[in-house]
Amino acid sequence: MKFKMLPVVLTAAATSVLTLFVASRFQSKPLFGTGPLPVNYARFTSEGNVPTVPGTINFENAAESAVKAVVHIKTTTKARTVVAGPADMDDMFSRLFGQRQYYIPPQMGSGSGVVISPDGYIVTNNHVVADANEVTVTFNDRHTSQAKVIGTDAATDIALLKVDDKDLPFMEFGNSDNVRLGQWVLAAGYPLSLDATVTAGIISAKGRSLGVNKQATAIESYIQTDAAVNPGNSGGALVNTAGQLIGINSAIASPTGSYAGYSYAIPSNLVNKAVNDLMKYGSVQRAYLGIEYLDMGKVSKEEMQQLGITDKTPGVYVVKVRPNGGAAKAGILKGDCITKINGEVVNTQPEVQEQIARYHPGDNINVEYSRSGRTYSCTVQLTNLDGTTDIMKRQSITKLLGASLRPLSPEEKSRFQLEGGVVVADIDKGAVSRQTNMRKGFVITGINNEPVKSVEDMENLVAGNKSLQIAGFYPGYQGMYYFGLNNLDEGAE
Repeated sequence: MKFKMLPVVLTAAATSVLTLFVASRFQSKPLFGTGPLPVNYARFTSEGNVPTVPGTINFENAAESAVKAVVHIKTTTKARTVVAGPADMDDMFSRLFGQRQYYIPPQMGSGSGVVISPDGYIVTNNHVVADANEVTVTFNDRHTSQAKVIGTDAATDIALLKVDDKDLPFMEFGNSDNVRLGQWVLAAGYPLSLDATVTAGIISAKGRSLGVNKQATAIESYIQTDAAVNPGNSGGALVNTAGQLIGINSAIASPTGSYAGYSYAIPSNLVNKAVNDLMKYGSVQRAYLGIEYLDMGKVSKEEMQQLGITDKTPGVYVVKVRPNGGAAKAGILKGDCITKINGEVVNTQPEVQEQIARYHPGDNINVEYSRSGRTYSCTVQLTNLDGTTDIMKRQSITKLLGASLRPLSPEEKSRFQLEGGVVVADIDKGAVSRQTNMRKGFVITGINNEPVKSVEDMENLVAGNKSLQIAGFYPGYQGMYYFGLNNLDEGAE
């Protein structure tokens, strides 16, 4: 029996010796790579974030601070009378009976907002308060205040409100540049007219453009998350695990209109810049690089071959360089591929927009680009839309409407038996001539159902409104006339 087991024992011993030899011979040569494989926990840590190791996340502090700083916004739009078509003083029906009018009853809306300072400044979406006649803010403790719209910016979809309350709980801005894919976040707001609600998810993408903002100068570079966001969440907070504001929830991608897995927030760095501009200047100061550009995937194969680039070439393709713009003066040419702005990699149009939108006219930025396979770097001074570095103040009402205005004279007030009003003295190119058949001599007595007694009244009523219903009459003709203006462009954006 012992002799029968001997071959088995010898075989086992030989195998062990061979294994030890191979291990010692090849232990410094791993199967993959050129060095030992590192072993680390799969986690992300950065300033303002908690390690995302499963089981270590605690949302309690962030959720509690978010709920205290997030408010419920209710808006009221007064009843309006609109007309079926343009007024034509040469038309007999219009001269005798005026235009056909339709009554639109009062409308209510709601959304969310975030208190960003203890003295009552609140940020929300432009589309939450657009055209509202009255804005009411309700805090987490049920206290309610009337809010004033300080300024709006349709291009970024940001609005700034102000209440008179003091010592309010507020949320600090975080750095949205530090946001990383897979990072845990909270969405806080008042969805579906519920009380303050907090949901959790992760960052699933950055630099997303949806095309939901129809403004010609729209800036879309959303942070995409899978935190549940529903109607009513607009203007609410996207918060990191340290309780810092890293985005303003703005949109959802859904076939039904309710949450279907994807929500989108405006990055906090973009929000912060817009808010500061609205506080200081009354309008957002838009800076321009002075180029037109495309994502590489939108460049034709023929043009790529001519330039010696491929769809894998990093950056965005410069389609056109505007004369006398900052890029032209810095030496950037059509066909160049911009790869970095101030050290930040840019590969898509939204990423370029987000970077440029943080700066003001007159600011200098570093631009890195490639040309014929070589990398170059230059300093570009950004300009405004007019090609200068001047600060663009809020447009005057004359320029905004394209009409010269004057107050009624004392004699006209007496003749028309009015306390006041505004006469359209002249009409030039602008919103009035593009959208209406209004003529010189029209006397404006109201805007959006609010009385107008002076040019100053008009300026106050027009400010912050993207749509207007102008009411008035033509001296010598019977009846009231109404003109609608939509999508007014505020500021040189």
